[in-house]
Amino acid sequence: MLLQQLRKLRSLLRVVFSDGMARDIDLSDALDGEVFEQLRDVELFSQARFDPELRTVVWPNGADLAPECETCVISETRF
Repeated sequence: MLLQQLRKLRSLLRVVFSDGMARDIDLSDALDGEVFEQLRDVELFSQARFDPELRTVVWPNGADLAPECETCVISETRF
C-alpha cells in the first residue's frame, strides 16, 4: 500500500492509503525517549512525511513510525 495522504495534528496522524483505507494513529503515549520526545514540539511533529524507500512515516530528527505502532491505531475507515 502506498501512502496517499498524511494529516498531522499534535500527536495524531491520519494516514490515507492508496486503497482508500484511512487510519488515525494517536502517538501521544509513544512520545517518550530521546528521539520521540522531541516530537512533542508541534512544529517538528508537523514535519512528518512518508518515506517511500522505508515505506513508513519519518521525521527530520530521525524518528520513524515502526510497524509495531499498529497498537497506536485508534480507528480505521474506508473512503
